[in-house]
Amino acid sequence: MRYAAEQKLEIIRLVENSHLGVKRTLDKLGVARPTFYRWYARYQARGEAGLNNHYRGPARPWNRLPEEVRARLIELALEVPELSPRELAVRFTHAQGYYVSESTVYRLLKSHGLITSPAFVVIKAANEFKDKTTGVNQLWQTDFTYFKVLGWGWFYLSTILDDYSRYIIAWRLCTTMQAADVTKTLEVALRVSGCQSARVEHRPRLLSDNGPCYISQELALWLKGQGMGHVRGAPNHPQTQGKIERWHQTLKNCVLLEHYHLPGELEHSVNAFVEYYNHQRYHESLSNLTPADVYFGRGESILEERRAIKEQTIQSRRLQHQIETV
Repeated sequence: MRYAAEQKLEIIRLVENSHLGVKRTLDKLGVARPTFYRWYARYQARGEAGLNNHYRGPARPWNRLPEEVRARLIELALEVPELSPRELAVRFTHAQGYYVSESTVYRLLKSHGLITSPAFVVIKAANEFKDKTTGVNQLWQTDFTYFKVLGWGWFYLSTILDDYSRYIIAWRLCTTMQAADVTKTLEVALRVSGCQSARVEHRPRLLSDNGPCYISQELALWLKGQGMGHVRGAPNHPQTQGKIERWHQTLKNCVLLEHYHLPGELEHSVNAFVEYYNHQRYHESLSNLTPADVYFGRGESILEERRAIKEQTIQSRRLQHQIETV
């Protein structure tokens, strides 16, 4: 029960003038002794003014984002609306040197009506690949996907993706899906990755499905000459090549937003997205690093920098909260 200042004063007067003693008097009044002595101490120190109730409202949490930070987050969200709350949190942390969590960004964007439903459905693989890679250039995934150029027909994209980092090492637009198209893409991948000239104990293994070009004798002989092993997924089980299948879905969600009338237009669009995918798009499965960060060995230093920013931000917000509540 919350007593008014007049009631507290009346109780103090009753206790002072009672012949029953403090404990028995308070028991009859239903007032706890610690509460009474707290009132009495304030009454002796400040008189009747000390008995007034002071309601300060709910305490401000120490980790609440400052208004200027919230404003900068909203500004960034409006500038790049295609970023998810997770990607926005990582980009803001790097750009501003100020840590914000994904959940905080999500709540802020939702309160401003900036959360929209995705335009596609994410399909996760049912099973994991049993032999996981532990470093780059151990296993490369490859597959074809197709695009239509108006007036020209179908073009097929051949891609080499590093299994460990998800980095797109090489890609080519082809007019067919033959073994020669696969080997030409692999030649580019070996050259740009340095595996062709470097003296390594094991060349990357190739993981593919069971398409005609991948089970051909021509490809088998070429891989043998390069010292590369070949792993094929089980029939009717595309989850084995889940990473490159997911790459195709991510690519098409953006590239197929436009129609293409020339092969060069399609090639330019794919090239732009590969650059974005490799160097700017943060992958949740890579601890919100880009494929290039992992492939080129920058991942650990970036994660360490993030941990330092997070610690510094938390200390700063605690200190600011202490200053404001004094």
